[in-house]
Amino acid sequence: MSILEVKDLKKSFGKTEVLKGVSFNLEEGEVLSIIGSSGSGKTTILRCINQLETADSGYINVAGNVFFDGGIKKESASEKRKRQLLVGLVFQDFHLFPQYNVLDNVTLAAKLLAKERADYKHNKKQIIAEIEEKAKVLLAKVGLSEKLSNYPCELSGGQKQRVSIARALIMEPKVLFFDEPTSALDPELTGEILKVIKGLAEDNVTMVIVTHEMSFAKAVSSKVIFMDNGVIEEAGTPEEVFDNPKSERTKAFISKFED
Repeated sequence: MSILEVKDLKKSFGKTEVLKGVSFNLEEGEVLSIIGSSGSGKTTILRCINQLETADSGYINVAGNVFFDGGIKKESASEKRKRQLLVGLVFQDFHLFPQYNVLDNVTLAAKLLAKERADYKHNKKQIIAEIEEKAKVLLAKVGLSEKLSNYPCELSGGQKQRVSIARALIMEPKVLFFDEPTSALDPELTGEILKVIKGLAEDNVTMVIVTHEMSFAKAVSSKVIFMDNGVIEEAGTPEEVFDNPKSERTKAFISKFED
């Protein structure tokens, strides 16, 4: 069974159809890049899967858990939260808390969740220590071991985005989503983030990446989807989509990024 299944997903905002029946699946350890022009529906796919938007119809399943099946179902807040923990989303504009340092930004959600554990009162110190140690390992992985006590205002854009990635990873999502993770960065800082994501791919982290970095998408992806006007115009391996596209619309889009 695929770790992510999306079937016939549709979403409109008013009279504007943004998604017109999108279907794809992803296996554990694969990396999917979603490319396409602005307004083609790329980000809306991510927001529907992560439940920041509610689709009009369709089906979404993550790791055997039904996220959406054609309508809004009644559920408790705790049930919804458990399901949301299966996915992580890294935004293009960081969303860090300015009043917390790097370590606290990464550990905050995990510490709040830990309070729901039955053994929390008896083992609070040990649980907190384990969360903080896990955060330090992740921050080392993204190259920020020296910034644990720094605040967001003291970080570069690339460093802020790396904190965001560590914050998402600490929750151990089944699928990690990136929404244009380099769009707010200058070219020099973009390389920092792409290097981190490439390292995650080498560690078999399952990811879906909305990106405008074509060379990166080609290098890191297992699969590529080209979105156009709310539909999947073309899908396949990076070699198929970038080197031998079948659709004229795909060819025209990719040609814009060629030297």
